[in-house]
Amino acid sequence: MSSKSRHITDDHTEPYFWLALSRISGVGNVIFKRLIDRFQSPRKVFQAGVEELKQVDGIRTTTVQAITRFRGDAGAEQESERIKNRGIAFLTLHDKRYPALLKTIYDPPPFLYVRGELRESDDQALAVIGSRSASAYGRETTRRITRTLAQQGFTVVSGLARGIDSTAHQGALEAGGRTIAVLGSGIDVIYPPENTALAEKIAGQGAVVTEFPLGTPPEATNFPGRNRIISGLSLGTVIVEASMRSGSLITARLALEQGREVFAIPGNINSPWSRGTNSLIKEGAQLVMNAEDIIAEILPQSARPHRSEEMEAAVFQKLSPEGKKILDLMEADPLHIDTLIQKSGLHSAQVSSILLDLELNGVIKQLSGKLFVKAVTP
Repeated sequence: MSSKSRHITDDHTEPYFWLALSRISGVGNVIFKRLIDRFQSPRKVFQAGVEELKQVDGIRTTTVQAITRFRGDAGAEQESERIKNRGIAFLTLHDKRYPALLKTIYDPPPFLYVRGELRESDDQALAVIGSRSASAYGRETTRRITRTLAQQGFTVVSGLARGIDSTAHQGALEAGGRTIAVLGSGIDVIYPPENTALAEKIAGQGAVVTEFPLGTPPEATNFPGRNRIISGLSLGTVIVEASMRSGSLITARLALEQGREVFAIPGNINSPWSRGTNSLIKEGAQLVMNAEDIIAEILPQSARPHRSEEMEAAVFQKLSPEGKKILDLMEADPLHIDTLIQKSGLHSAQVSSILLDLELNGVIKQLSGKLFVKAVTP
């Protein structure tokens, strides 16, 4: 059968074919990726013959028939027009802007709807999620952790939900960092609605993303899929507060399946909102109490993320007088900690604490033998 007889013409844009293939019965995310890996593009999938399609691992006969009988899709055509007219970015697996980490999971979304901008630096991301019914402890802990992570150049990923998720985004924004919100609805359906203004801020300082078509309501069945994107975008997932029935525990399981780190903040043993996180710790999740604990685990497997000049300047501005004193003592050549203690006149414990803080902020580097050297120039 020729491509012409299937109504596959040059009149249609590439987004149309990506959308049309995703709407074929039996083509889920896994089969979609296998088809793309074999035929290079959705357009070529529709041009393929029956025997070629049958060679794709796991594809059903009914799905092969649906592809070969394809005669066009008015719904896909309308959706591609709406995307274009509303100025929404449509990133496919072939797009250079598609997140590299997300591309490596078992069932990556074939495409993403994006408001805002995804950057290469967003590969240095950490998800911070938790209960919608967050306690004051949970919100304060979240804000403190996400502010520090953002200051260190990590992108904070969360789900725009009430409670911990909203606070995670706000903490990153307050620090002048980047944050990504992943929706369980269409890009034009913000849920909860009171977070519409927050979503606008995120789009201006990061990105709002979803795999769901325009107009999709926030139905419960969408959120497990949303959660796999949250964990898939991130080097690790931090659970701040969660009950035993929390969706955050699903995200933690998905993160483990994707080979990503899972961190949990310990909570009050009598609080129902901490039972999920405390249970994760019992099952092997890494107990963390601050952003430094998380960074210490992540950095060995990841290069320190890039920070803007503005954020770098902010690091130097917030240094304590003692921190600045230690930094002023440091030269181009490495100095031993004992030398810094002697020259500064500060107690050894105080110098050790300052050096750790400077190292975590990327201002200095520690070499073997307790030697320290400047990493950047103020």
